[in-house]
Amino acid sequence: MLLRHIHYFLAVAEHHSFTRAAAALHVSQPALSQQIKQLEERLGAPLFDRSGRAIRLTDAGEVYARFARLALKDLKAGERAIHDVGDLSEGSLRLAITPTFTAYLVGPLVAAFHARYPRLTLSVSEMSQERMEELVNEDRIDVGIAFDEVHSAELEATELLPETLTLGVGREHPLAGQGRLALERLDAQPMILLDDEFATRERIDRYCRQHGVYPRVVMEANSISAVVEIVRRTRLATLLPEPIVRQHDDLRSLILEPASLCRTAVLLQRRGAYRTAAARAFVALALEHARAEALRP
Repeated sequence: MLLRHIHYFLAVAEHHSFTRAAAALHVSQPALSQQIKQLEERLGAPLFDRSGRAIRLTDAGEVYARFARLALKDLKAGERAIHDVGDLSEGSLRLAITPTFTAYLVGPLVAAFHARYPRLTLSVSEMSQERMEELVNEDRIDVGIAFDEVHSAELEATELLPETLTLGVGREHPLAGQGRLALERLDAQPMILLDDEFATRERIDRYCRQHGVYPRVVMEANSISAVVEIVRRTRLATLLPEPIVRQHDDLRSLILEPASLCRTAVLLQRRGAYRTAAARAFVALALEHARAEALRP
């Protein structure tokens, strides 16, 4: 059986049509149909139900498709293993991050990684954790930086660093001179928060429900930089990771009492998958960075 048969089979399964699959593969429809017929004869079972207007997988086809996709994933990992160079004189890394880490964590990590391994190429993508888990599982991302609430059992999460969300206000805000704020005072605070596209917002809402406080959210934004700019120029408060607030001189950070809003950042990798030298090097550097941050006063 040739690898071509598997590619052709999965194309028809994806497009539910021999015509569309043939066009996507840039082959003639008769040639595609012949290849699928050969595959079915080899397996001794029909893989597609051709009786309706749309082509559908049979029960046997559904089972075979699952294993075919896994086989292709492992073959791609094998190709990456062959081209992996252990001395890190060349190679590549595909990194994914959730949006809040773009604002304060990825910059120092990537700078340190590039300085240490200048010949490695790096692809950085920002995305939701749900999408990240999907792509790591599909071996389309080597390492993800996300949070410890991982949904897929196929992923391995390595604890990276704790993150505390604090109340951020502008320097003209009435609370700017305080270092701490009692939780119950959130009820009276007009606030701007990240919208529900962010995992951070879901965590904030859950934290507030757990402690029986309900901030007066008068604005939402789908951009961290927009939230920061609005807080700088108004008397609205926000909740953001403490390092993001700290890096802006005209913002002030207030710790919530008696219970801080904390979560844990993790490194995500596919469990049991081949780890390239570049991926291993990045994980080691990220953990080194986290240890250094933990020692900071």
